[in-house]
Amino acid sequence: MAVDGVWNVQMQTPRGTNPATLTLASRGAELSGSWAAQMGSQQFSGGSVDGSKVSWSVKMQGPMGEINLVFAGQVDGNAIQGTVQLGNFGSGSFSGTRS
Repeated sequence: MAVDGVWNVQMQTPRGTNPATLTLASRGAELSGSWAAQMGSQQFSGGSVDGSKVSWSVKMQGPMGEINLVFAGQVDGNAIQGTVQLGNFGSGSFSGTRS
């Protein structure tokens, strides 16, 4: 299952919905890319791919300091969805489509 590409996603958090752009690039079981949202843009590496399952994390600077966002999701064709841990701010979900 190919996970590479640019994804238009919506992240649901306790504070509302946030649009973002996710770029994924896989090399074997390794995943890298970038996450760009209201809080800014951040490159990441060290993520993983296992079939259609993906996981990665990014550290973003927010109004209350640095937040470590930890994502776990699944790709189904041109759709992606999953969960995100928001550091001390709880959890949320995300979903989107490949551009």
